Amino acid sequence: MKAALILPLLVLAVLPGCAALYSTPPTAVHQPMTATPEARAQATEATGAIYRSAAVQPLFEDRRARRVGDIITINLVEKTSAQKASNASATRDSSMKGGITTATRVPLSGLGGMNIDAGVDSEFAGKGAAAANNAFTGTITVTVIDVYANGNLLVSGEKQIAINQGNEYIRFSGVINPNNVTGSNTVQSTQVADARIEYKGSGYIDESQQMGWMQRFFVALLPF
Repeated sequence: MKAALILPLLVLAVLPGCAALYSTPPTAVHQPMTATPEARAQATEATGAIYRSAAVQPLFEDRRARRVGDIITINLVEKTSAQKASNASATRDSSMKGGITTATRVPLSGLGGMNIDAGVDSEFAGKGAAAANNAFTGTITVTVIDVYANGNLLVSGEKQIAINQGNEYIRFSGVINPNNVTGSNTVQSTQVADARIEYKGSGYIDESQQMGWMQRFFVALLPF
């Protein structure tokens, strides 16, 4: 009877780990990650002329992204460095002295020459330091998912790389000023507002670097 109860419990304990192994990691980038451009209205073809408005392609038209569904390449050139150090110290001393040199009028004449000394010393010192360095380079092509009233472009996209040990996900979203887009339809990630950049992975290698759900439960239950 006990074995029949233990087996279902073991299956329930293993299933969350198996689901996490093959699930796509959650994201915080702007959604959706892609958008389909609106269909163009079909213009009535005029016959009897060489020029056709539906098939025209301007020779000097700018190829930069400007509509929903257009794509744009982001050059990831993120590099941050931060350092912080603090130092504090405090010292406090106090002393007190007293004595009885002549005790002729005191019933206990043995108190003559008694000295009293008292003192308090307090000292505190504290130091702290922190440092962080991050670098992220590469490229990712994203899709315009919205065009704001002022012309700024909201972009979002994902690059998925599948390898034999798991999957790697690179995600990016943010707001782009069209004036910062180059003639080759690229923009630096440092020029993107509200940028959200993610690099995550899935697979057993990534799972092995994370604490198990049961361990996390006991850590939360017994933090000491």
